[in-house]
Amino acid sequence: MPSADPLVDRMRGFGTTIFAEMSALAVRTDSINLGQGFPDTDGPPELLAAAVEAIRTGHNQYPPGIGIVELRRAIAGHQRRHYDLDYDLESEVLVTAGATEAIASAILAFAGPGDEVVVFEPYYDSYAACIALGGAQRRAVTLERSGNGWRFDPQALTAAISPRTKAILLNTPHNPTGKVFDAAELSQVAEIARQRNLLVISDEVYEHLTFDGRTHIPIATLPGMRDRTVTIGSAGKTFSVTGWKIGWVTAPARLVTAVRTVKQFLTYVSGAPFQPAVAQALDAGSYGALAGGLQQQRDLLCDGLADLGFDVVRPEATYFATVDVQRDAVEFCRELPHRAGVVAIPSSVFYDSSAGDTLVRFAFCKRPDVLAEALRRLKEAAP
Repeated sequence: MPSADPLVDRMRGFGTTIFAEMSALAVRTDSINLGQGFPDTDGPPELLAAAVEAIRTGHNQYPPGIGIVELRRAIAGHQRRHYDLDYDLESEVLVTAGATEAIASAILAFAGPGDEVVVFEPYYDSYAACIALGGAQRRAVTLERSGNGWRFDPQALTAAISPRTKAILLNTPHNPTGKVFDAAELSQVAEIARQRNLLVISDEVYEHLTFDGRTHIPIATLPGMRDRTVTIGSAGKTFSVTGWKIGWVTAPARLVTAVRTVKQFLTYVSGAPFQPAVAQALDAGSYGALAGGLQQQRDLLCDGLADLGFDVVRPEATYFATVDVQRDAVEFCRELPHRAGVVAIPSSVFYDSSAGDTLVRFAFCKRPDVLAEALRRLKEAAP
């Protein structure tokens, strides 16, 4: 008789995600879903029109495995214009099925059984699953709240690294805290990576969604880091087309080759008509207005939550704001749809430690009228 649960041991504990659970609860209770991080408006009209034109003009079959040349050229141009990083479009740029596939491919390429990957907690949930899928182990360094922001202890990062560590997985701007790692913090990470001869996998999908004049700094721009960094970007977040699943990797050729070796056996290619559209958008640089609108939405939600008495940590970037509800976050989020008709995500699911047990993540990448209605409903759950 086969086992009742045939799932491989290392993937036990990665069943139905909290996102699926809370989204289903949102539907059952007719709640406003501030849990999942996707906008409720479309991206720029010219971007959408370019995709339609690509469909009509025959871009509907398999593209090249590494991505169409126009998109790889646009990605390389983007890195050069914004960060003065030069990548060869033939050997140092790889198009992926969203940033999630890029992350999975990089982790699986560089870390296997017996290896370790250092992450900053709270962490995007796919990080833990991909590390486990490869048979490696994660070591978490906690981002600790510091006033209205977040910090990490460099000594804790150093202590998390062992002879088995293969890579540091960095996410800046950071989901779910909205933290933008500053130059001093990145220098600390870089120094440790150089001293310990580690790779850095840098998830930078929110690079253009920073607020209050902050500037994103890719860690690959720091001395000695280009040759040991895999940088990951995404059209989904940059252009508000999360369902298109167009991501990319830029890195030295030897690292891209390793990532591509894994990637080609996951989803070999994707998004044929979306690739030329994203190439045009990257070349045009049509993303500035999105961050400005998001900042207004952030302020609407954060100000409203604070007025209701919630302890809010105002984010520096991304789609998300963190609230300390000062009680069990999972219990709070499971009750919230029934009490107030709003769905949020308990940040505790993004931690290995207990540091996030009272923290809740709200997504503000929704229309202002939706956020205003959510705030009206949240009066029922105010402290």
